[in-house]
Amino acid sequence: MIEVEVKARAPEDMAERIAALGATLLAVENHHDLYFNSPQRDFKASDEALRIRIKEEGARLTYKGPKLDKTTKSRLEMTVKIDDPQQMEQILLALGFVLSAQVRKRRAKYSYEGVVLALDEVEGLGSFVEVEAEGNGDYEEQKQKVLSILGRLGQHESIRSSYLELLEAKDVR
Repeated sequence: MIEVEVKARAPEDMAERIAALGATLLAVENHHDLYFNSPQRDFKASDEALRIRIKEEGARLTYKGPKLDKTTKSRLEMTVKIDDPQQMEQILLALGFVLSAQVRKRRAKYSYEGVVLALDEVEGLGSFVEVEAEGNGDYEEQKQKVLSILGRLGQHESIRSSYLELLEAKDVR
């Protein structure tokens, strides 16, 4: 599946902006993401990601391919449910994958016009808003839709870096 996504820094009143659009709150979740690097190629260089996401409803293993364009974070995304995230981590480590980083965040998820809005509070980074469509339809149309909704929230610059990349950049400085 193609995940069509944009992200921006969220000002303090972003929850009110989302409510003003008429979005419906779906859930509030806590995410603990474990990112792994491949023994075969450097995912940072290839713009890929492999992560285990642990949240209240369970855990998932997700592969994300390279970004598809220069304005969004859109990419191929494949996800499977896993029953035992600690055992999955041990399997990946045994295969030579390296745990490269961990990201923790609190996410409020909303539904709006067929897309998901996520208001994230990321440890060490602050607040962000994401607008995501699950590529069910024309890619360019979905891309314009998420950019338009981001604009309706008063945000006109999309951040293409992942939370992992933002944390790594912060550590370098």
